Amino acid sequence: QVQLVESGPGLVRPSQTLSLTCIVSGDSITTRYYHWNWIRQPPGKGLEWMGAIDYSGSTYYSSSLKSRASISRDTSKNVFTLQLSSVTPEDTTVYYCARDPAGRYEYDYWGQGTQVTVSS
Repeated sequence: QVQLVESGPGLVRPSQTLSLTCIVSGDSITTRYYHWNWIRQPPGKGLEWMGAIDYSGSTYYSSSLKSRASISRDTSKNVFTLQLSSVTPEDTTVYYCARDPAGRYEYDYWGQGTQVTVSS
């Protein structure tokens, strides 16, 4: 059974960098042709795709976040991470990691989500 678990700080100060990790079990993040995604849901809004890293290590970003987001991975630990710089209170929301089997923005496994609050 594939499981994804997000971890990270619940509270981040404005202007700092948010760092989240998605721990994957039950499958390898290098398995063809999986894409491993970060998605968030701002309050009162729909899901927002932030970016992804695929089985080969290639990364993809939302155009609106590309200047602030960075996704990386550690294949030895089977995890991938999101770093979001220069956060503001508008980045306060629940963050999810999710698996897309073929890079088609269709997700078959999700983490439970982690709440991040940006506040001084």
